[in-house]
Amino acid sequence: MLTNMTFDAFDEFFDILSASFPKEEYRPYAAQKRLFDKAEYGILILPYADVAETNADGKTIAAFLALWDFGTFAYLEHFAVRSELRSMGLGARLLKEAGERLKKPLVLECEPHGANEMADRRIAFYERNGFVLNEYPYIQPSMGEGRDPIPLMLMTSPSAIDEETFAFYRGTLYEKVYETLDKKERV
Repeated sequence: MLTNMTFDAFDEFFDILSASFPKEEYRPYAAQKRLFDKAEYGILILPYADVAETNADGKTIAAFLALWDFGTFAYLEHFAVRSELRSMGLGARLLKEAGERLKKPLVLECEPHGANEMADRRIAFYERNGFVLNEYPYIQPSMGEGRDPIPLMLMTSPSAIDEETFAFYRGTLYEKVYETLDKKERV
């Protein structure tokens, strides 16, 4: 069962985050840690003890969903399963539990279809779990100094969105999630 991550587990979370995502797709350590000051931000974890019989290394996090709850929708910013626990259905379990818990539309970013084999596999995974790829142009602004903006797409659950809703979601993400960025980076 998903639980709220406590601040003392931040280093373990960041280790999984940095091992699971390219540098351009997450904030530097200090900037990521500061997100705990944001009321809309939180991290749901699947406890390691819930999925593994042994735990010699004292791990507490098997998987996590870092998300922003904006009232009318939730943005799943980062989602990862520990590498040694992948292919056990934990990712699907997390998405299902998050949807049941949040009871609102979910939004996430992904690489465009055809960007590479892994991007296509991720999109297929999300589609199997109730997400729809929306074909509107979207750029993830830079996540920090030395990190480039990235052309991505938005996927939504439980259904596709129209252009007006897309513009609302994009505007909310740019204003709240990427608020410290220069407006000219926000395409």
